[in-house]
Amino acid sequence: MDLRHMRAVDRKKMTMTVAANGDKRLSLDKRALTRRTSLTLPDAMPLDSWVSVGQEIAVISDASAWWLADWLIYGRETYPDRYRHAIDRTGLSYQTLRNYAWIARAFPVSRRRDRLSMQHHAEVVTLVAEEQDEWLDRAERHGWSVTELRRRLRGGRSVAAPEDEVSTFVLKMNIDSERQRRWEQAAEMSGSDLAYWVSKALDEAAVAALRSEDRG
Repeated sequence: MDLRHMRAVDRKKMTMTVAANGDKRLSLDKRALTRRTSLTLPDAMPLDSWVSVGQEIAVISDASAWWLADWLIYGRETYPDRYRHAIDRTGLSYQTLRNYAWIARAFPVSRRRDRLSMQHHAEVVTLVAEEQDEWLDRAERHGWSVTELRRRLRGGRSVAAPEDEVSTFVLKMNIDSERQRRWEQAAEMSGSDLAYWVSKALDEAAVAALRSEDRG
């Protein structure tokens, strides 16, 4: 379905049906009529039905973020010279898509949790893979909201020292424009923002140096 056809469909009232995860099918109540900019619900809709519609919309909204992320990754890998222009034609925010793709690259499909939102994954994306899985396991097991996961993460990180005693190190570097351009290009290719890419590169270099020292 091309973009023009999608816009034509958007102008009509329709029942939304979305396939997800192969064996699941997400479908809004047939009495919920959708437009691009509105949702119309029937009068005297039972509370349970209204709650169900809200839950389904939330799942569809979160699923669409993963879909957009995987869509961008595909375009970047398949059409490296043309995908940016194609994104401009869709009217989507490239920065938003980059953020989605960063999270999607950090979590291959096999590590994504169906019962947790993309935002849950975003909360732990800067951790190493083992810690990511540990925190997501806890969130899934206990049914934590994003807010609760964030609160628990902050608490977990401050176990070693009270928050007001944790030291903060700010690194400032003077780099030329060519190096900055090269770093930004590398960060974009990896699906990361520049700050995360630089910190990750420094961590990897530190680990390699320490291992080399140990071997010596």
